[in-house]
Amino acid sequence: MDYEAMVYPQLGGYGRYNRTAVAFSWFPSFAVMLNLFCDVFYTLIPELYHCKPDPKLLPASFLLSNLSKQGYTNITIPWVEGSGLSHCELFKYPHNASGVLEDVPKEKVSCTRGWEYGHSAGLRSNYVTEWNLVCSDYWRIPLQHICFMTGWILGYILLGTTCDWLGRRTGFLMSISLSSLLGVVLCVSNSPLVFLLLRLSQGAMLAGVFLTSYISRLELCDPPHRLMVAMISGFFSVCAELLLPGLAVLCHDWPILQAVATLPLLLLLSYWCCESVFPESPRWLLATAQIPRARRALQQFSTRNGVCLSDEIYPGERLLSNMDVTFGEDHQPEFHSILELGKTRVIWRNCLILSFTLFIGTGIQYCFTRNLHSFSANFYFSYFLRVLTGALGCLFLCLTVNHFGRRGILLLSAIITGLSSLLLLALTQYLRGGMVLMLSVLGLLSSQTLAMLSVFFASEVMPTVVRGGCLGLVLAAGCVGMAASALMELQNNGGYFLHHVVFASFAVLSVLCIMLLPESKRKPLPDSLKEGESQRRPPLFLSRTERDDLPLLRPPPATEYGHSSYSRLVAATRRMLATDALPCRVAAQAEHALLAASEEGDQGQDGGDVVAAPPPHPFLRTPPQNSSS
Repeated sequence: MDYEAMVYPQLGGYGRYNRTAVAFSWFPSFAVMLNLFCDVFYTLIPELYHCKPDPKLLPASFLLSNLSKQGYTNITIPWVEGSGLSHCELFKYPHNASGVLEDVPKEKVSCTRGWEYGHSAGLRSNYVTEWNLVCSDYWRIPLQHICFMTGWILGYILLGTTCDWLGRRTGFLMSISLSSLLGVVLCVSNSPLVFLLLRLSQGAMLAGVFLTSYISRLELCDPPHRLMVAMISGFFSVCAELLLPGLAVLCHDWPILQAVATLPLLLLLSYWCCESVFPESPRWLLATAQIPRARRALQQFSTRNGVCLSDEIYPGERLLSNMDVTFGEDHQPEFHSILELGKTRVIWRNCLILSFTLFIGTGIQYCFTRNLHSFSANFYFSYFLRVLTGALGCLFLCLTVNHFGRRGILLLSAIITGLSSLLLLALTQYLRGGMVLMLSVLGLLSSQTLAMLSVFFASEVMPTVVRGGCLGLVLAAGCVGMAASALMELQNNGGYFLHHVVFASFAVLSVLCIMLLPESKRKPLPDSLKEGESQRRPPLFLSRTERDDLPLLRPPPATEYGHSSYSRLVAATRRMLATDALPCRVAAQAEHALLAASEEGDQGQDGGDVVAAPPPHPFLRTPPQNSSS
């Protein structure tokens, strides 16, 4: 059944209940992003830290009471040009040395008693300072990023398929329950390994929460409202990022911040009790042929939208009766998985292209943010600038995508991202700092726009029966791009230039791939695999009306009448000619006399007038066939 044309209008369209359910689906985005970006503060290395001085490394005859704290620090910790006190080394003096310590030969050794840290941004203690993950243990920090993103990748793929089999609501409730439980346990983790494993597991569950709420929100909307609803969800994510630094300052320690971030997840558990705030998608129920559940869902939506869905009110269409006739009484539900994409061509191609663009949009952001760090070492400068570009990206999409189309804006974002990246690669050493900053901000804005629009575009072109699995694959590719930046940190930015070159090349290549995508603006969502395969690529530019290869017979100009208007005009003219109140009767002039004579001779036999058939009326002529119609 055509959901957009036959079902959705009879449910009240985008009515009061649909708007309420969509509004409640925005809050999971806030909770998920709050927990996602907490990772930035958990793994932030303080700007100032050094080894704790060890008195055992000093000569036996040395008296600590003769020096101030600053002097004691200067003789125990080496000084590194350009960075200040050494982060990872101490001076070791001979045990029997005497005299002036500056003249005594000494060697450098690794820290023996731990480290002293300055305050990091917002938090006084975090994952790094709690377990001293610096110097030789620094590799554990990017490893934690990679494991966290691995959890998101697994969650997107597995839970995306789960919500295609069990439903949007079931997948959401399962994900929100486990993510809340893992968030509470994470507050009391007592080792780096436990912390890493719990973050990996929670990342998988948070991915399920984000994916199911995103899909459910989209399937409750009609085509004119889909973009705005998705972008408002993006603004909720921006609000979470803006609120997070203030929460970090108030919480001081990372376990308290984790507890505060888990609180919204615990509040979302109330969706268990109230099914009306997060209902099951009727579109998914119909697409998978779950008729009894679909009937209950349709009646619920129509009643809450103020429309009584019954056969008496809609005798011409009889939606509920048509469902029984279409599917039959013994029709079994039909579920699909992403493994069936191998049998498709268009769906698989769209999924692959949008995964590629999202991978580029998330992976190349590291190249632009690194330039921001070189412009200013202040953490809050780069953090809030990135949040600001994200908000501007949402606003830009709200203003342009419905007017110029999804594919056109996606293409523009990819072009700007590629050009900004190439210019920074080629001209950074020749440009002034302000120009480098401007290109970095422009590239960050376009890459975030590219990423957000790729996710939204993928959710529109994927069929309902596999939308969870396909969108999960696309989002998993975006997490791979985010994990690529952690790989660079794992190598101490040793492969940064190659990373930048590869992603800039990918951005240029994506311009050609985007041309193969269909356009989903003002079009209904595909429900079945067949509908997903029927999507075709429109021309990027409109064809010109003035062509050189004009036809031999030019078609007549279009009139204001359509086919229905013309047929009504013909019927009215026929009725007018058939009436007896005509002002005159048209007779054949050539046979007028013969007919008049025959009337007198045959009046008793025929008993009626004989009138020649009138010639065709000009209005009744067959209209010329228009080749374009």
